[in-house]
Amino acid sequence: MLRINFVNQFDDRDGTYLPTIEKVLKQSYKTLRTHGRKVISVILVSYSEIQKINREYRKIDRVTDVISFDNQDGGIELGDVFIAVPRTQEQAETYGHSFERELGFLAVHGYLHCSGYDHMTPQDETTMFAIQEEVLQACGLRRL
Repeated sequence: MLRINFVNQFDDRDGTYLPTIEKVLKQSYKTLRTHGRKVISVILVSYSEIQKINREYRKIDRVTDVISFDNQDGGIELGDVFIAVPRTQEQAETYGHSFERELGFLAVHGYLHCSGYDHMTPQDETTMFAIQEEVLQACGLRRL
């Protein structure tokens, strides 16, 4: 079973975020059958923190929604997923769906990156987004 290391650096509402994150990541684990790699860390951060991470590691000095770092050593840890909570809320409003749906989308998106998926080519994007949608549908997180 998947173990999730959860760190909320944004606010003190862990109970608001954790159930959605757990549901989506456990479904991602089940869908991908990622046996052997059983630990993922999810860190919720502010605008300033995600911008700092983006600037430092990607050399892009702007806010983003999610950044993931896969653990390439082949151990049990998949990697780290940083999610900007304010951007999550902003995008949920922009796209016209719930905060939980957007949070779930960003969590599964980060999980897939940590599992080796990417969206750099149209074919890769189609594959990755199909898996994301399958996971979100299985969790009842549909677009409104």
